Amino acid sequence: MTNYAILAERVLEGHSLTDDEAFAILDSPDEDLLPLLHAAYTVRKHYYGNKVKLNMIMNTKSGLCPENCGYCAQSIISKAPIEKYSMMKQEEIVAGAARAAELNAGTYCIVASGRGPVNRELEIVIDSVKEIKAKHEHMTVCACLGLLKPEQAKRLKEAGVDRYNHNINTSAAHHESITTSHTYDDRVNTVDLVKQSGISPCSGVIIGMRETKEDVVSMARSLHAMDADSIPVNFLHAVDGTPLEGTDELTPRYCLKVLSLFRFINPTKEIRISGGREVNLRSLQPFGLYPANSIFIGDYLTTAGQESDRDRQMLEDLGFEVDLEPLTREPVTV
Repeated sequence: MTNYAILAERVLEGHSLTDDEAFAILDSPDEDLLPLLHAAYTVRKHYYGNKVKLNMIMNTKSGLCPENCGYCAQSIISKAPIEKYSMMKQEEIVAGAARAAELNAGTYCIVASGRGPVNRELEIVIDSVKEIKAKHEHMTVCACLGLLKPEQAKRLKEAGVDRYNHNINTSAAHHESITTSHTYDDRVNTVDLVKQSGISPCSGVIIGMRETKEDVVSMARSLHAMDADSIPVNFLHAVDGTPLEGTDELTPRYCLKVLSLFRFINPTKEIRISGGREVNLRSLQPFGLYPANSIFIGDYLTTAGQESDRDRQMLEDLGFEVDLEPLTREPVTV
């Protein structure tokens, strides 16, 4: 049996998990779940205390995407009956930031479907970000617009974009099982590009897409190597009409083990429980905040989230507080 408390102390001293230790977490018996969560919390508390970062998404362009990602209701191969619309107007995007501020969301995520932004879309985002920053000086603005060109990344940085999200989604080995319209390296290169432009990199995964445990460990290690500041961990919410329709291979307990693994491998990073939180963690959602220190509030891209009042009540019941500190590159040890 792994002594998770000792493992946590070793991680805080700079130890990198071995493969045996990583797989021991994912394969751990359910009766070890509370000691595992306590150990993951030891690491999380060291860097983030009892604070939780809140993030809100604005889906500024829905559907109309030429990519063939098997999990996505917005892809060209999806038959899901979702709302489809072109890029929102600037005033709508700015109004979303005001709503995020009302909900105490420190990070506002401007998301648009598609392979990458065309000039018109980029201009709308740039103008929106400038206005948002003028009105909400301390709000972290994250953009998620697909693959970028160097000049586009530079302009987003100059406009005031603090963070850019581009998920690896799965492992390099499993990538072609999920999409073939772009490569795994395309995604990694975009994350590298935004880092080079001075934007904080955000990249995460989707768990539950028929991957192996080896794939899960590979994802966590890849994000460590990429030095992603923020790591969204999504749990597949399979949408009817997508190639992964009907996929349901996760349990709440396994999801918590995954979150703990990501905390141990990426101890200093923001670990965010993201899409699929409600349908996969279910009644165990509060336990997810012992390894993780961040959540989305409100709805996701094409699926509904939990009511914000319930999220606030969850944080209050846990004795956690909302983290409204401006974005920094590295966490401050508590």
